[in-house]
Amino acid sequence: MNIKQVILQAFHDQPDRFISGEELSQMCGCSRTAVWKHMEELRRDGYEVEAVRKSGYRLVAAPDRLSAAEVTAGLGTQRIGQQVFAYDEVISTQPLAHDAATKGAPEGTLVLAELQTGGKGRLGRPWHSPKGSGIWMSLIVRPVIPLPKTPQMTLLTAVCVAQSIREETGLPVKIKWPNDIFIGDKKVCGILTELHAESDRVHYLVIGIGINVNSVSADFPADLAQIATSLRIESGQPVNRIRLIQRFCRIFESWYDHFLQDGFQQIKENWEAHSYTIGRDVSVQTISQKLEGRAIGLDEAGVLLVRDESGHVHKVYSADVNYRAKH
Repeated sequence: MNIKQVILQAFHDQPDRFISGEELSQMCGCSRTAVWKHMEELRRDGYEVEAVRKSGYRLVAAPDRLSAAEVTAGLGTQRIGQQVFAYDEVISTQPLAHDAATKGAPEGTLVLAELQTGGKGRLGRPWHSPKGSGIWMSLIVRPVIPLPKTPQMTLLTAVCVAQSIREETGLPVKIKWPNDIFIGDKKVCGILTELHAESDRVHYLVIGIGINVNSVSADFPADLAQIATSLRIESGQPVNRIRLIQRFCRIFESWYDHFLQDGFQQIKENWEAHSYTIGRDVSVQTISQKLEGRAIGLDEAGVLLVRDESGHVHKVYSADVNYRAKH
């Protein structure tokens, strides 16, 4: 950790307590003058730091701004989120994460942005990413798994995002196959998994996650207002983005380690228990055909199972899934 991160970690560990300059200088391995200079930097970054002579420093308030120091302070993971690249404005976090991964960024590296001007979802669809209201991030992982198992990582991530939102907000989120999170009948999050691999080896995955956190209704363009929502709209109150990112990192690390050690079965069961898709009549458009039927579950590999009107069960590996009238 750098000096700023050590200071924020100290404030996180000892909330509401004044910490002396001498104590902070020992923690940081620097002079008290250097501590003072970093306090001034924190103030310029929007932190409200109280300084009292002979008592020390106390953090009064932190800005609603995504920063590496905020994410790593008090995070409590071994590797997920331990390295963070945070940007004010980018075209998309995905190519930046790919670039970092090819240059050797460790597993668990996060790329965050306050604003994406060219965010993309599945099939290259645009993703609305307004400034300061959402979580737009990409996660680098390097799983040692066979190539056919990589689609399970999208389902694992959906389980983690859904659990994080439920625990942080209490909202009843559901998972739409394969990569969306819904509240009611409106989308609140999308997941995009991109792969860099050879035929016999996975080099890395970049998992893009976009969550509408604190958007209000007026933030959505007219074409999205009927199909998208945010955590703030649904809960009626602002949601702390840093806390949600940290919770996701902890939950993801736990499920990811379980997946690598024990396989997909428990993740599959959790996904099915919180599915928006299973039990609904669906229209499925694959590259080669259109299929109508009822989604009945996932197979052991995470492939969607759809039973048509004749009773035949189809395996759906990749497709657009739309919903017909409920019965």
